[in-house]
Parts: sequence; structure tokens; C-alpha cells
Amino acid sequence: MSGGYGGWTPQEPGGWIPPEPEPTVELRPPSRWAQLRGRLSGGRRDGGGPRPPRVRRFSWPKRILAGGLVLVLLVGGYATWLYFHASGEIRHENVISDYPGRPAEGKGTNWLLVGSDSREGLTSDQEDALHTGTGAVTGNTSRTDSMMILHSGSNGTSLISLPRDSYVTIPAWTDSKGKQHALSKNKLNAAYAFGDAPLLIKTIEVSTGVRIDHFAEVGFGGFVKVTDAVGGVHLCLDKPLKDELSGADLKAGCQTLNGAQGLAYVRDRYSDPLGDIGRMQRQRTFLAALAHKVSSTGVILNPFKLVPVLDNSLAAFKVDNGTNLSDLYDMFQHMKGVSGSNGHTIVVPIANEDYNVPGVGSCILWDKTKAGQLWSAVINDTTMPALSATGGV
Repeated sequence: MSGGYGGWTPQEPGGWIPPEPEPTVELRPPSRWAQLRGRLSGGRRDGGGPRPPRVRRFSWPKRILAGGLVLVLLVGGYATWLYFHASGEIRHENVISDYPGRPAEGKGTNWLLVGSDSREGLTSDQEDALHTGTGAVTGNTSRTDSMMILHSGSNGTSLISLPRDSYVTIPAWTDSKGKQHALSKNKLNAAYAFGDAPLLIKTIEVSTGVRIDHFAEVGFGGFVKVTDAVGGVHLCLDKPLKDELSGADLKAGCQTLNGAQGLAYVRDRYSDPLGDIGRMQRQRTFLAALAHKVSSTGVILNPFKLVPVLDNSLAAFKVDNGTNLSDLYDMFQHMKGVSGSNGHTIVVPIANEDYNVPGVGSCILWDKTKAGQLWSAVINDTTMPALSATGGV
């Protein structure tokens, strides 16, 4: 009997034999070659299924745009940091204030720029090297070594030197001990010695009728630091300059002056036939050249130069409370204009350069008529009168 039933098959001579088990299929992961074929054919990495969507790549214009945006963010961040860093270096002092009878605001902007004989920050060895002496006058009181009004407006920029020996009226003032002093006549730089910058500003406003909007002062040490920070100042001298008292020892011709040489250049007055008048001319020349260097693209666009220049320059200046970093930048820009075609460098007109006053000494007396014309032009921001760069001396 053949056939089967119930899962068994009869066998002869007898009994049954179970069915043979089906072979086991071993599953293995696809080979690397299979994976590669799958990717090439559009399937998954395991060889099956559709190919995943391609990652979209940016075109070159979009890459350039993205890079530009990143650059803008970096530059903006650097500029923001630099502004706040530099602003923190500025030394503010309360030196400008209102008082009864103060001149009204005029047109344009007026800076009072002061170079003092302060030795702040200098060691005794540095004082010797710079020929500045061993300190200011007794009592740790500084005097002004130079004073200039920088006026900028619609008729260009003017830098006006005020001789420190100018015979002026010094308003009543109160000293640090509370003692009151009556109005008096004295040399202009005595106002600074008596009552520091606030009394000097008030004296100049009363004597000229010009309202001072901003104030900046730098001492001997600061002057040297600023000049060295910009890599020196390039000047061309018509003749040699040698003076043992100031330390000046410069040859004729074009050359770059470092901080110590620049200080000697602007302080020398004994080797110059014009004395203090000649010295004021050199001060204006040097300051204009320094302003060109400070605001040049080689400094402004180079962070490795700009940061040290700002650190040394701003820390060297003392300014009024109303002056910010933008004001200082504008000041340097206007200073550059002094040497331009629309700039003027002037000494206040002088009537007598050796006006002897008992108890005061040899003073400089202003020419009232011509000086009045000058101050009127400053106040009203009109064309400057034709005045001598030496004050008529």
C-alpha cells in the first residue's frame, strides 16, 4: 500500500520514518560590494530601498554672501569692543562749568588744547633723559607749557596760539584750602598754577569772549607716549636745531622725530631768535603732523597699531566730562585741516612782546583792536582776518 496519512509514510518491511527537516537558511549582512552596488543603483546602504535625498549644497554666490555676513559680524564685534575699550581709557575731569556772565554759545566748535609741564608718570631717569628738570614748580603745581584754541566751523579750521606770558585779567577764585582770592591781573599761565584747568578756562573765556566747548590736556610724559605710539612724526626742518636746555639736537632736512626728540622740538625757545613765538609756531606744526599720523589709514585700519595708539594716547589726555571718543576723533580730524588749504595757524595779535609789569615781570600785551577782530571771527564763525602767524612780531 502506497501513500501516506497523518504525516507518516508506511515503509517496508514495517514501521515509519519521520519527514526530513527543511534546511536552515543563515541570514548574513550584505557585503561591502553589495552595499556599494546599492548606493550606485540608488538603493539604501544595505542594498535595498530608495536612495536618500541628496544634501543640498550652497552655490558659490551664497557661500560668498555667508562669508561676508560672518565678516561683518566679526568686524562689528571688534568695533564695539574697541569703542568701549577706548572709552574706558579716557580720563575725564570736571573742568568746564557755567558761571554768571559766561559767554554764550557761538557758532562752530572751540577746543582749548593745553600742554602742561606735568611730569606725571616719569621716573627721575626719564626726567633727566627728556631734559624736563626734576619736577614742576614748588608745591607740586604744574604750569601750562602751551595753550591753543582749535576752532572748527563752516570757514575751515584755525589753530590759535595764546602766549603763556599774555597779560590778562584772572577772575576771582577760591583755592583748595577755601581761601578766596580777588580778581587780579597776571600772566595767563598763572591762572593754571592758581586754580588748575577750571580757572584757566574761565580766564580765557573772560579775556576773549569765546566759549570753550571742549578741553584736552597732555603732560610731558603723555606727549612722548603718544608720539612713540604712532611710530614718530615726520617733519622737514629748514635749519638745524640745537639747544642744551630742551635737549634738542636735530639736523636740517626731513626726518622722523621720536617722542623725546618731538618734545625737545616743541619746547625749545632759547635757540630761536623769535623765542616763545617761534616755539609756538613749532608746536602748531608738530601737532598738525601728529594729527595726520594718528588718523592715517596705516593706523586706523591696523588693529595691531590702533589699539596701542589708543591705549597710549587716551590715557595721556585729560579731558572735560562732556568729551567722548567721537569728539576726540573729530578733534584730530580738524587738527589735520589746520595744514590744509582752508586752515589757519595764528598767534593772537601782539602789541608789545616785552611789557614790563612790576611784581609780575615781562609780559606780552595783546593788540586790542586786532585781537578783537580775531575773537569776533571765532565767535561768529566768519572768515578769519589776515593776521600774522607770529602775532605781528
